[in-house]
Amino acid sequence: MEHIQAKLKAHVIELSSKPSFIHHRWFVQWHLEIVDRIAAELLDLYPQANGDMVRAMVWLHDYGKIIDFNGQYDQKYVDAGRRKMIELGFDAEFAQTVADNIALADTKTGLDTAPIEVQILASADGCSHLVGPFVRLYWWENPQKPYEDIMTENIRKLTVDWQKKIVLPEAKKAFQTRHELAIEQSGQIADSFITKE
Repeated sequence: MEHIQAKLKAHVIELSSKPSFIHHRWFVQWHLEIVDRIAAELLDLYPQANGDMVRAMVWLHDYGKIIDFNGQYDQKYVDAGRRKMIELGFDAEFAQTVADNIALADTKTGLDTAPIEVQILASADGCSHLVGPFVRLYWWENPQKPYEDIMTENIRKLTVDWQKKIVLPEAKKAFQTRHELAIEQSGQIADSFITKE
């Protein structure tokens, strides 16, 4: 399994690094590798989870965005990822489960009762947006947008992640301070700074 996992990772890294992908300069280092690291730590806390499944989901969860950034979520992108997995040597049933789990994670609904592998992926993905320059890179990629729009969009995305994607309690606890800081830096300022009432 390690060999074909490595092939999947190499394939996604190659696609993510193409200049035609808007995030090509930073996506692997500042998103996918961080999702992978957070997921690995969560797997240590949830040994009952299928680690091979989670690792494949980590590297495939944004496949649709990578192959067609302007496209809306569509089953065809999930199917493209499934087909690529089979082409790389994954078992068809395993590839189908990975694709189904990614489709479930993309709904951002009911994730707290989803299979643990989906909860790990969704939580790791949401938490990754709170690490490093992820939120700030939206500013860099959209210099033509009014800063108020960028701040509003960052708050919206961070709120959706926090309320719907980050479902594992260990992830919530570990990333609470980062979330609060990111929200504040996006323009949602506290009523007081020194004294809390």
